Amino acid sequence: MNVPRKLAFAFLALSLPLAFVATAWGDEKSGGTEEEDGWITLFNGRDLGGWTPKITGYPCGENALDTFRVEDGILKVSYDAYEKFDGRYGHLYSNLPYSHYRFRLEYRFVGKMMEDAPHYVNLNSGIMIHSQSPQSMALDQAFPVSLEFQFLADEGKGPRSTGNVCTPGTNLEMDGELVTRHIVESSAPTFPAEEWVAIEIEVRGNEEVIHRVNGEEVLRYQHPQLDPEGRVESAEALLAAGAPIGLSYGFIALQAEGQPVWFRNIQLKPLEE
Repeated sequence: MNVPRKLAFAFLALSLPLAFVATAWGDEKSGGTEEEDGWITLFNGRDLGGWTPKITGYPCGENALDTFRVEDGILKVSYDAYEKFDGRYGHLYSNLPYSHYRFRLEYRFVGKMMEDAPHYVNLNSGIMIHSQSPQSMALDQAFPVSLEFQFLADEGKGPRSTGNVCTPGTNLEMDGELVTRHIVESSAPTFPAEEWVAIEIEVRGNEEVIHRVNGEEVLRYQHPQLDPEGRVESAEALLAAGAPIGLSYGFIALQAEGQPVWFRNIQLKPLEE
C-alpha cells in the first residue's frame, strides 16, 4: 500500500460515523462487556482482545517482546524480555474511536525503568485520548498525535503531580486562551510509586475534557486540536490527509515508555452528545 492510500485509510478510521461506534460498543470489535449503570468493561482480564499494539520500530499489531501482557487479570507493561529499551515506545490502542464518554482505570507502577530510557520516563506512563489510529503511525514514530492524561509518581525529589495533560502534536484551550506548551500541570497530589491510583477522564468531543484522580477533579481544558506548527510530534501527515484542526474523537491508548506499569478495571461509559 502506498503512503497516500495508507494515510487515506487511516484517516477514514478516524472518520467513522459516531452511529457506527455507538452500535459497536460491547461487541467483539471493542472487546467490551456491558456492566451496571452504563459502564462497559473494555479489558476482559484474559487477553488483549479489543486492543491493538503499536511499538516504535515494529509493524502495527505486533506485540514485540511481549511488552503488553495479561497476568492474574491485570494488564501489564513489562520489559523483562528487553536487553535495552532502545527508544521502543509502545501504545496499546482501543479498536474503536470514541467521542463523548467517561473512561476510568486504576494504575500502579512497579519495578524500575529501563536503564537506557530517557530520565523523564521514570515512574511515568499515561493514557492517550483523541489519538490518531495505530494504522496511521509511522514505523519509527514514538508517540501518537493525541492528548495524554499523564501518570506520575513520587521520585523523592519534591511534588510531582499525576493527572497532567501532555500534548504530542496537539494544542488545547483554557479559559478561552490557546495553550501551546507541552505539559499543563494538574492540581493532584503526589502518590507513592506502588500505590494503586484511580483515574477518570471525561471527554465531550471537542467541547471539554476533565481529569479526575481518586474521584477529585484536578484539571479541565477545552477545544483540543491538532498543532499545525508540529511541536513535540508532527501532525503534518494527518492534516495532509484531510483531518480537521479540531479534535472531536479518536482512539484511546495505554502507554508503555520504558517504565513497568500495571492497569486494571478499565471501563468506559458512553455520554450523550
